[in-house]
Amino acid sequence: MHPIPTGLIGYGTAGAFFHAPLIAAAEGLRLAAIGSRRVDEISRDFPEARAYENPQDLISDPTIELVVIASPNDTHAALARAALDAGKHVVVDKPFTLNAAEAEALIALAAEKRRLISVFQNRRWDNDFLTVRRLVEDGRLGDVVYFEAHFDRFRPEIKQGWRETEVPGSGLLYDLGAHLIDQALVLFGIPRAVTADVTRQRAAAKVDDYFHVVLDYGHRRAVLHASVLVRDPGPRYLVHGDGGSFVKYGIDGQEAALREGKRPGGPGWGEDDPALFGRFTDADGTTTTIDTLPGRYTAYYDGVAAAIRGEQELPVLAHEARDVIRVIEAAQISARDRRTVSL
Repeated sequence: MHPIPTGLIGYGTAGAFFHAPLIAAAEGLRLAAIGSRRVDEISRDFPEARAYENPQDLISDPTIELVVIASPNDTHAALARAALDAGKHVVVDKPFTLNAAEAEALIALAAEKRRLISVFQNRRWDNDFLTVRRLVEDGRLGDVVYFEAHFDRFRPEIKQGWRETEVPGSGLLYDLGAHLIDQALVLFGIPRAVTADVTRQRAAAKVDDYFHVVLDYGHRRAVLHASVLVRDPGPRYLVHGDGGSFVKYGIDGQEAALREGKRPGGPGWGEDDPALFGRFTDADGTTTTIDTLPGRYTAYYDGVAAAIRGEQELPVLAHEARDVIRVIEAAQISARDRRTVSL
C-alpha cells in the first residue's frame, strides 16, 4: 500500500528532533508537509516536504491523511479538533491536552468522524523501560510492591521558550511528568490515589521545575520524581518485589542521538552502554546483570501506520493518554491543597 501522506505541525524541539525524523523513518508514512514559520530550516532538513506557514493550510490540504501536532501544549486541543473536523487521522504530542475534559471531547469527536487519534508517548520504547516492563511482566520480580522512576537533569539556567514561561501547559509536570506517569500506568493501571509535591526550585523559575508524585495502588507504591537541579543522578529505576529487586542507572540514548542528527536504523541504534546494564538481585541474594533491550522509538509510527491500514490497534490509545492527564490534574490539586487526591 502507498505510504500515508503525513503533515507535521510544529518544528521546534519536538517537531524537528523527534517527530520529523521518526515519521521519515517509518516505512508506512511519508512526511509530505510541515507547518511552521521556520521555512528555511524545513527546506534544509526535509526539502521534499511542503512548508506551510499557517497550520490551518496544512490541515486543509486534501492530500494529507495524517496530521501530527507537535506545537505548544496549549494549542493541542484546538488543532486536533480542526484536523479531525477536516477528516484527518491525528497524532498529538504528549501531553494530550491540558485537562481531561478536552481529551474526552477529542475522543468523542474522533469516534464521530471515524478517524484514529493517538498520543506520542515515545518513552514507552526507551531501552531501560522496555527492560523494566519485561521484568515486571515475566514475573521475575514477583509481586511488585515498589516502583521508583526518575527523570533528573542538571539545568540551572532558565531556557528560552514557552516551556519555561507562565502559559497553560508549561512546566515539568506536564513535560516529563507525562512520560513517567504514562510508564507507571502501562505497568500498573490507574492508581487509587495521588499524592504530589510540585514546586519551583530555581530562583528565577516561572514554572514548576520539580515534582515528586506518589501513586497509591493499595499495597504497591509508584514514586515518580523529576528535578532539573541534579548534577549526580541516582538510579533511573528502582523496582522491588517479593521475587527480587532491579536497579538501573543511565538513560536511553535515542533522544541524544536524534539531537545529534543521527537517524533511526543506524549501527547501534537504541542500544545501551553495557556499563549501565541493570542489576537484578533475586530472593536468595544472587545478583546478575540484565542486558538492556534495544530502544525503538520507530515502533510508535510504524504502529500508527499499521493501525490506519487496519492491521492492528494503535500503539497508544487516546483513553490511555486521557488517564495520564487525569493523574496530572490530581497531582496539581494534591500539591496545591497539600492532600491526597482519590481517583
